[in-house]
Amino acid sequence: MPVRPRRSFALAAAVATAAALGATALATTTASAAEVPLSGYELTWGIKQSYRTYVSTYAQGGFTATDGASQAANNGVFTFTDGTGTYDTTTHALHLTFKGTVTAKSTLHGFVREMSDFQYDSAAGTLTADLVSDGGTKQQDVTLAKVAAPTSQDLTDLGTTLTAAAGTFLGSDSYANAAGDPLSAVKPASTASPTPTPTPTPTASPSQSASPSATPTQSATPSATVSSSPSASPSDTVSEPATKGDIADGKLTWGVKESFRSYVVGSVAKGKISATGGATQAAGNGVFTFTGATGSYDTDADTLTAAFDGAVNFKGHEDNGTYGLDLTFTDLKATLDGGSGTLTADVTSLGEKSEDVVLADLKAGSADLTAKDDVITLDDVTTTLTAAGAKAFGGFYQSGAELDPLDLSVALTADATLPTDGSSSTAGTGSSGGTGSTGGSDNSGTTGSTSGGVTGSTTGDVSGALASTGSEVPAVALGTAAAVTAAAGAGVVFAMRRRRTQQA
Repeated sequence: MPVRPRRSFALAAAVATAAALGATALATTTASAAEVPLSGYELTWGIKQSYRTYVSTYAQGGFTATDGASQAANNGVFTFTDGTGTYDTTTHALHLTFKGTVTAKSTLHGFVREMSDFQYDSAAGTLTADLVSDGGTKQQDVTLAKVAAPTSQDLTDLGTTLTAAAGTFLGSDSYANAAGDPLSAVKPASTASPTPTPTPTPTASPSQSASPSATPTQSATPSATVSSSPSASPSDTVSEPATKGDIADGKLTWGVKESFRSYVVGSVAKGKISATGGATQAAGNGVFTFTGATGSYDTDADTLTAAFDGAVNFKGHEDNGTYGLDLTFTDLKATLDGGSGTLTADVTSLGEKSEDVVLADLKAGSADLTAKDDVITLDDVTTTLTAAGAKAFGGFYQSGAELDPLDLSVALTADATLPTDGSSSTAGTGSSGGTGSTGGSDNSGTTGSTSGGVTGSTTGDVSGALASTGSEVPAVALGTAAAVTAAAGAGVVFAMRRRRTQQA
């Protein structure tokens, strides 16, 4: 077996295995004698909670677990069984291979993704699997996730980071380098029968005999040591749920862009805005609130991933029942790591859907994630338009443009109380006209109105000039129109000409 790079692990495996080997094993100096066989382990990992939610809801699909694998109730995590492998007493490296196959199938999108032969290598800090996508050729031993080194005496709730290969396989580059679900590799107490290792000798040192591995009734394996070791401090058990875990609920408040909302319902587009599926819009053509958060958090690592329910649709430029502007955002996800992150969404423009578009870069006021009364709250998170976001709006918003700030709060427990908004929410349909009037008489340049003062040239530099006034027109979102601007006093006039061919 190839020698793996040495890494320091605070595992009880070192003590447990040394006690199990006894004097006879320690006297053996060959490389093979340093590797203790292990069996009966289980691997628990959910890939990523938001991915499971996506498959079961938006993709109208589900998961099947076979060949020794199982899935927890309510679209929960997966467990792979019959883990076998070795523990190296010299390098303290643990390598386990598990049985079980998990297949994700989508009725809506038609994909089939199969994962099997999961292997965990503590020295390399990796989780690999064999992958088959849509019945194609099997890819063997693909690294799906990087696994954090254990910092305590067990192999439970280890942090994982999805790889670029995982993003490709799961169908979205947004998963690359994103936090995955925590991983556990343990030997259940119900199967804690002796493994093929020598029986502990009566001459074990006091420190070894204090370990459960030194008692004949318990398994001399790393996980069994931790699961029943009296050395595990009560504070570790109590504090862990408070620092990382699954999000119980939450909401995200974001207005996309105030000037865009004004334009949609103004006298040019003469359109409407609707919020559905768990999203609402505040009164007076206000901001949107998306609810039903799912995801995970780790306040020690200052990481958070949250997906939200709800959809927002913008319609405008109606012509005999057909809209030139028909843009929808769904499946919003916010990811933060050390105060920075991204906001992604599924974007549908004139019936053409693009999934997991990174709309904006996020920057919180602080890198620290702190929970108060089991709620993490982030206010006024800066959102900056990305290149992909600019493309979603047809390039009429430049990459780097500032969008509306974002507020986010997530509950860490089911009984935690989320903060209430100061503004009341209404059914999310904006009225035609009113809030986005053009050519207003006061010419005050009020933010969000399409009648702002023009501060830059409108000839040639469409993006820059429109960004100054808040009167941007997204070409791709409009689909059937091309935007041309001209300065007319202090107002902005949009001349629209119908395209002869459809364009996504």
